[in-house]
Amino acid sequence: MRQGAQGSAGTGIPPVSQGLEARAGAESTGAARVPSQGRAPGVASGVDAGRGVSAPAPTARGEHTHSETPIPRPRAVVQRASVRGQILDALRTALVTGELTPGAVYSAPALGERFGVSATPVREAMQQLALEGAVEVVPNRGFRVVERGARELAELVEVRALIEVPVMLRLARTVAAERWAELRPLAEATVRAASTGCRATYAETDRTFHRAVLSLCGNEQLVQIADDLHRRAQWPLVSPARPSGRGHADLVADAAEHTALLDALIARDVDVVRALVGEHFAGAS
Repeated sequence: MRQGAQGSAGTGIPPVSQGLEARAGAESTGAARVPSQGRAPGVASGVDAGRGVSAPAPTARGEHTHSETPIPRPRAVVQRASVRGQILDALRTALVTGELTPGAVYSAPALGERFGVSATPVREAMQQLALEGAVEVVPNRGFRVVERGARELAELVEVRALIEVPVMLRLARTVAAERWAELRPLAEATVRAASTGCRATYAETDRTFHRAVLSLCGNEQLVQIADDLHRRAQWPLVSPARPSGRGHADLVADAAEHTALLDALIARDVDVVRALVGEHFAGAS
């Protein structure tokens, strides 16, 4: 929660901007500023008149500033998060394309060298993927990419259908045609991505379209859960029948169903919507 301009209520802690102004004033004059209130008896304020020595600022009773953890500068935090996020995106792309081979073990230092960064943001990104179920930690070695078979994919698709199909049917009856028309560029983006044959590009546009459709229900928790399931369903299979994941023709057919579904939603043809979403999820398994 963001604090107001007066700092935390009841704590006496000044806002960050005041602390920065005070420090800037002290650095410009060469002397530390000591608050006039709460001064311990016998402690001089500012520069001691007799010796010309700056008096240290008093510490409030109960505080132990010598053990206090320094607050990192915002710029450093933003840069760290940005690097970790970029690495996470790159690793997710490598998972979808199969560049990270299922069953193989990858170390953070080796991946860091590959991306031109230190091992720390790579390790943090891989730990996030471990939470998502994409990789598993191998002590003293790194991270193993999870091997996923057709049965797991079928289970993911079944759960997605249980969540998304009822929502889409409800939205087909309640959302105005104008709102559906606004999603036309997203459906067309999936068609363009499918035509390139790049699974990573299509995966991103596919999830974007589905998120936009589901977001019209107003349930953010449902959208997040469905998106997580969708992402996991996009990882390639380890199966003799489909060793390299979905092919170009599969992507093109999938994208065509998006535009057909959008046309049915605009027309409020619930029967066609029901048939299309059933076919859409059946083709995903």
